[in-house]
Amino acid sequence: MDRAFLLLGRQMTLLDPLLDMFRGRAVTIPPLDGALKPNTLLDDAEVIAKAEAPDNLIESKGRIAFTTGKEVRSLADGKVVGAAPAPITALAVSRDGAVAAGLETGGIHLLSGKIAELDGFNCPVALAFGDDGALYVCNGSDAVPPSGWKADLMSKRAQGSLWRVDPASGERRCLADKLAFPYGVAVDETNGRVLVSESWQHRLVAIPLAGGPPEPLLTKLPGYPARLSPRPGGYVMSLFAPRNRLIEFVLMEDDYRADMMREIEDRFWIAPSLAPSRSFLEPLQNGGVRVMGIHKPWSPTRSYGLVVCLDEDLQPVMSFHSRANGARHGVTSAIAFRDGIVAAAKGGNAVLRVAPSGGEH
Repeated sequence: MDRAFLLLGRQMTLLDPLLDMFRGRAVTIPPLDGALKPNTLLDDAEVIAKAEAPDNLIESKGRIAFTTGKEVRSLADGKVVGAAPAPITALAVSRDGAVAAGLETGGIHLLSGKIAELDGFNCPVALAFGDDGALYVCNGSDAVPPSGWKADLMSKRAQGSLWRVDPASGERRCLADKLAFPYGVAVDETNGRVLVSESWQHRLVAIPLAGGPPEPLLTKLPGYPARLSPRPGGYVMSLFAPRNRLIEFVLMEDDYRADMMREIEDRFWIAPSLAPSRSFLEPLQNGGVRVMGIHKPWSPTRSYGLVVCLDEDLQPVMSFHSRANGARHGVTSAIAFRDGIVAAAKGGNAVLRVAPSGGEH
């Protein structure tokens, strides 16, 4: 049934430009249905660590670590196991235990192992090591640092790139450019490709290990995909914010968007957010959002919590949600660990453990 809907969606995509001539340009968002049917599993999940904006998770030798600010902390006891000179925006560990971190100030920083310090990356947002020790770097945008992601989206840029780097020598090669904020990377060496989540295009793409144009694999996602990680029989993907019709409409209105970006603080923009609304100045608060003081779980929202498990064909098979009225929003990283999924809710200041069986459809 799910594959039938995907096929219908592809056919409608081909017909949309023709239909728009008669109906006007439609603002449509893919529904949360099938394997993406909403639930409360992230809000019901066990909190295994609390920290300020936990971001990137890694697993090495049966232990998990996560980033928060300039620190890398052990999930087991919360102790600091690594630190960087600037906020850490990406993290990866190789088979031999080398740890590399992308920084808010740019570049790749060595935390452990024999890796050259790498400059020239102003927006490193995702890292992954290949089996041969090569480091794959997602540079989200040539125009902004990692914290400038919101401006990058609202400026409708596609200036991101994927790189293959020799960690020992620092030699690098661009595998793909003009990507719309590549925010997740997983190396699929069996099939000779690198999987990348292209956030502003709401899709997953495959890029050959030798380099070349991206091949779309999973398109028309209902949110903005972030990091990817392998799991038995597939992958785990986090989506850090939802799409909604108002934001999509603002992205179509160039003059209004330019005025908004020039005159209003970015936290009050009509744009995606990592955390639920906390100020009366933020948009989307009344009407269908709050009814008689109650925040409705089905209401339009700029933030959401969503983790999706994919099969080996990159199709969704289960998902875990924190809905509009939840608190575990802004999930930027999730990994399979033992018999569950561990997720970092950056907007919820928590690292969570959830059982995969609970999200199966």
